[in-house]
Amino acid sequence: MKSLTTAAAAALALSCAFVTIDTTPASAGSLTIMDMLRGRTRASEPQTGSPEADQAARDARQAQREAKPLPRVTGPRYYTYKAAGLTRVAADKLTDPMVTGSVGGDPSNVDLTGAAAIRAAFATVNVSAPAESAQALESFYREQERLVWVDGQAPNARARAALAVLADAAAVGLDPADYAVAMPSSDAAISREEALAQFEIELSAAVATYVLDATRGRIDPNRISGYHDFERKTVNLVAALKNVAISGDVRAYLESRSPRGAHFQALKAELARLKVSSEAQEEIIIAPGTLLKPGQSSAELAHIVKGIIRYGSDALKTDHALTLVDYAGTPDYTPELVSLVEAFQKEKGLKPDGIVGNASIRLLTGGDSVASKIAKIEVAMEQARWLPPDLGARYVLINQPAYEVYYHEDGVEQFSMRVVIGTKSNQTYFFQDRIQTVEFNPYWGVPQSIIINEMLPRLRNDPSYLDRLGYEVAVGGRAVPSSSIDWYGSTAGVSVRQPPSSDNALGELKILFPNSHAIYMHDTPSKGFFKRDMRALSHGCVRLADPRRMAAAVLGTTTDDVGAQIAKGGNRAARVEADIPIYIAYFTAWPNKDGKVEYFDDVYGRDDYVRKAFAATRTAREAQG
Repeated sequence: MKSLTTAAAAALALSCAFVTIDTTPASAGSLTIMDMLRGRTRASEPQTGSPEADQAARDARQAQREAKPLPRVTGPRYYTYKAAGLTRVAADKLTDPMVTGSVGGDPSNVDLTGAAAIRAAFATVNVSAPAESAQALESFYREQERLVWVDGQAPNARARAALAVLADAAAVGLDPADYAVAMPSSDAAISREEALAQFEIELSAAVATYVLDATRGRIDPNRISGYHDFERKTVNLVAALKNVAISGDVRAYLESRSPRGAHFQALKAELARLKVSSEAQEEIIIAPGTLLKPGQSSAELAHIVKGIIRYGSDALKTDHALTLVDYAGTPDYTPELVSLVEAFQKEKGLKPDGIVGNASIRLLTGGDSVASKIAKIEVAMEQARWLPPDLGARYVLINQPAYEVYYHEDGVEQFSMRVVIGTKSNQTYFFQDRIQTVEFNPYWGVPQSIIINEMLPRLRNDPSYLDRLGYEVAVGGRAVPSSSIDWYGSTAGVSVRQPPSSDNALGELKILFPNSHAIYMHDTPSKGFFKRDMRALSHGCVRLADPRRMAAAVLGTTTDDVGAQIAKGGNRAARVEADIPIYIAYFTAWPNKDGKVEYFDDVYGRDDYVRKAFAATRTAREAQG
């Protein structure tokens, strides 16, 4: 491992530490930041000559400051999704291409007379498409003389192949209505050439839009909320149309535009399975709000056992066969039934405590309905398009709704572990980055939101609060006592950090992938959080159940070596030399290491916003530009 310089390590330690607190102006008698920067130890107050008057003035100023409301730092918000409308294709300007000949074809095979007549009929075409698709069509047909979808007086085999893919768009999580194209009209009111011209441009627009959507998704994630942070992919649609025009297998080319990774293929297979699955199986219903503890009785116990029989593994049912055979539907939660429930919980990755609550009920009732699972997969397939088409052979993926992080190397999941993510009011973002550094015995640079929202009320009543806790406070890089700062005044330039210690909020290490959201993975002294099923408990960063193992994996070393680095004491950082992408993702449907898709609760309610964006996009595309 290569250690960073002291200056670089200090910069990393302070990367989240600088905060700005905009409150009321400092009083004349307080020690302001400018006073400290000028080297003063105290500020003078105006004197009236009367001790009583001076005290009264101080009391009045104090009352004025205390009357000011506390400032608040708020997180990002969710938006009302604004879908882009359609743009009319300027087909009337494409009646004469700028070049002659065909692209990759033999001009002798083209009926130039028929094609020329259809080309001339472009002036009558009325087609609208997303702006990028419309622009691509105009660029493509300025240089393309040969028609792509029409031979002679009829659609060709290439057109039929494209139409089949577009009609089956739902198989890859897209909306077939967005790419619907009618066959050329036989209406006597328009000429055959006009009908074929309309078909030619309309199908090219549909294909371009399909390529665009299949590659990067129908919606712009950054328009959903401030918690989504993606650089939207650019798609060379002109090149795509050229490839379609010369392709010997249009179906294969269009199908190749969806993500090719195993994760997407698993979602696609699960979607197909669900659409043909039978929903006739009896539904298992456990009364909402049920909370059954060992030693209690509940009429819902019969349904709980029925859920274990349906959703438990064969091995579990074999191990507890006598309990299952002897159970007669009674409401008493006996020790034998507690053991059965604990085994089921352990098998499903829950805390095996025998307490049947919401998390257990979800698994005992099969979780989501078929319709709900399909909806989750469609959202997941859309979100998968925001990420690279192939996640890579070596990467880290945090799936927030699963409360898990997965480490992949050589194309295989090597291990996973539980994580704690942000609360609903301090949500973890959805973005991608690259891991750069592991910091041992880290400082915790207190974020601005925590200082203002959580510490400031205490500091106004007790300015020495941070001093007693051992936090370091600095102004312009110069250490000062917390008690010397007027926490009622402007504190621009103040930094607060917690030194390395057994009580440090980040524990013994953190793993950084520098980003504008100040999110990273780290250890925590609050180990008990990992025993909970619902683990949205942090201020936004991701806490790791086994941080040493993750640090060793990304550094390409052993956990013993990581332990030795920590044992040396002192703050130090090691650069991650390998190129390891990290996806801080949000999927309520996602395949496990065996390729089986699992479903999770929508902890932040984000799927609903994606579905609203789908609806807004559908509405915008139904209107003609």
